[in-house]
Amino acid sequence: MDDLDARLIELFATEPRVGVLEASRRLGVARGTVQARLDRLAGSGVVTGWGPELSPAALGHPVTGFLTLEIRQEPRTGGHQAVADHLAAIPEVLEAHTITGAGDLWVRVVARSNTDLQRVIDAVLAEPRIVRSSTVIALATQVPYRVLPLARAAAAD
Repeated sequence: MDDLDARLIELFATEPRVGVLEASRRLGVARGTVQARLDRLAGSGVVTGWGPELSPAALGHPVTGFLTLEIRQEPRTGGHQAVADHLAAIPEVLEAHTITGAGDLWVRVVARSNTDLQRVIDAVLAEPRIVRSSTVIALATQVPYRVLPLARAAAAD
């Protein structure tokens, strides 16, 4: 990753509809260079998608909760993967991560209201391999999910 990669990523992150030709004009490089860089960044897994970013709040789900789940650690019951498959079937589950520490999985969920959050939690807990959970509700987003500063730092290294 170099400075041109970082500038290219930043341009497409801030203006995803800019187009390859316009990007080449703004960055002062050939169109083929932009396309080759984008292809390489996507092929290496640095760029993972080109879709629009969606706002759960604008979709009617303004409440964000974080669940810490403890699961049965028996390989014969399917363990983490079985629980992950269950979670993936719940639309309000935005992401789930295997973690270290007191729990086994960390899950970010959204809901229409605090009352609706209980419905989402109940749907999560319908999986019998989950033995315990704890939930916290996000009050405000102080730093939204971001990767551009990391890309800039990687390019500077």
